[in-house]
Amino acid sequence: MKKNMSIIKCKLKKEDTVKILAGKDVGKTGRILKIDREKGRVLVEGLNIVKKSIKPKSQNEKGGIKELEAPIHLSNVMIMCKKCGVTRIGYNFKNKKKIRICRKCGDVL
Repeated sequence: MKKNMSIIKCKLKKEDTVKILAGKDVGKTGRILKIDREKGRVLVEGLNIVKKSIKPKSQNEKGGIKELEAPIHLSNVMIMCKKCGVTRIGYNFKNKKKIRICRKCGDVL
């Protein structure tokens, strides 16, 4: 049986600077490390830290509690423009190439 796997459209890219809009880290900014388009989530560097207990996999390895970054839903993050702050993404064409621009100031993102 095949699952209905739909890929969510996302204008954000890896290495974009985003601001958290909801959750325990509201107002903090960070860089995107990974985007999961199937689940609609992003992993932001240093934000949404959760504690996870790890079992030792071999005898010489230690287990314990590690702090990891957990993914955040796409709707809870927004891209940051260098000039005007939190903004939406627009598109323009230059030399038959699609580029992302800031909707507020028109600067290239």
